[in-house]
Amino acid sequence: MPLPETTSDTVAPTAPTSNRSALLIVFLVVFIDLLGFGIVLPLLPRFADGYVKDVLAPFDWAPQNKERVAGLIIGLLMASFSLMQFAFSPMWGRTSDRHGRRPILLMGLTGSVIFYALFGYALSPELKPSAGLALALFFVARIGAGVAGATIATAQAVIADCTPPEKRKHGMALIGAAFGIGFTFGPLFGYASLGSDRHDFIGYTAAGLSLLALILGIVLLPETRKFDSAPPIKRAWLDFSAIRFAVGSAAIGPVILTFFLATLGFGAFEVTLSLLVRDTLQYELKDTLLIFAYIGFVLVLTQGFLYRRLAKRVSEATFIALGIVFMAIGVGALGVMTYCANLPDGPPLPLLPLLFLGATAAVIGFSFLTPSTNALISRRTDENRQGEILGVNQSAASLARILGPILGVVLYKMTANHLLPYACGAAILLLMLPMVPRIRRGA
Repeated sequence: MPLPETTSDTVAPTAPTSNRSALLIVFLVVFIDLLGFGIVLPLLPRFADGYVKDVLAPFDWAPQNKERVAGLIIGLLMASFSLMQFAFSPMWGRTSDRHGRRPILLMGLTGSVIFYALFGYALSPELKPSAGLALALFFVARIGAGVAGATIATAQAVIADCTPPEKRKHGMALIGAAFGIGFTFGPLFGYASLGSDRHDFIGYTAAGLSLLALILGIVLLPETRKFDSAPPIKRAWLDFSAIRFAVGSAAIGPVILTFFLATLGFGAFEVTLSLLVRDTLQYELKDTLLIFAYIGFVLVLTQGFLYRRLAKRVSEATFIALGIVFMAIGVGALGVMTYCANLPDGPPLPLLPLLFLGATAAVIGFSFLTPSTNALISRRTDENRQGEILGVNQSAASLARILGPILGVVLYKMTANHLLPYACGAAILLLMLPMVPRIRRGA
């Protein structure tokens, strides 16, 4: 039976104390998860495309049919990671509420070791002649990594366990900084790998870092879940009451909806960015990887420094409003860039500054919005359901990361000037602004 809803921003009756060992391990867990994501996002479509073409080569199909099937297979491969996070985030969060955070995080790290190593093996030269087997291993590795990476909601619950309500924004920004560092070094690993025939070291390096984090977790990670305040609520693994409760809550539902829509737009931005720089600036893949690393660097600066400095003076609801505005400016600037690039007489504005303006503003906006929504949801959730409700929010974000790339690419391909995903994204973001007063009231 769900607990009574509350609109208070300070639900927990006791103020937890900071636990540096737990915060360190949480930082490493998120860093490693996003390191793998940052490596895979720009490179996996390129690598998989070659294997898919080899698999489809024996079939006597028209070239356009092969291209469509290849696109479907690659799309499913890219979506499999987020699909698993969508399915497993609430489960891991609910299990951590009942059995503790430590075993779930250690289990996730163990899975990361195994599946990143499998990803490395799938990229090894020994498997190049066996395209079908390599492609199957790609799917297994990405599905497994998605299940293991779904423990991010549990990592957020550790932050909630270890920080008092008034410091919750600072703790969630720590996760954002780890996100940014992982997203910075992931593309840089990919950049270094392009000069070598041994791409398998990418997966093996990520597996080695996961193993290091696992060892540190076994040695240093304490259990942060306190069971003395109230007994944990018993639920089955497949229990949708948390989703119904969170979505129907006046205090939590609008926050989750806002985060879902923002992540949907950011997912479309991520997946079309490499296409945009290729089509407007004629950049090679190496240059694109450096732009992705720059995005990660902006994430680190924003959440690791700027956000934490402003958090004492700015409320979560204000950060959410600022995040929406900055994202709308950034996406709109990218729309102006692609529009100018396709004018018959050539672009009237320099394209590269527009690219950096748009990307920087969009990333700053998303960096403001992400920790604020997580902190606000945590502050408005009973302490015995932190992992479960944060898991629902993470699951909604994962669903957005499944749908965002699909919608982004479809809209991008619909017109010759590729304006649609950015115009639609900016419009949706601006339409979200009227939700901010409702989020502020929590009712």
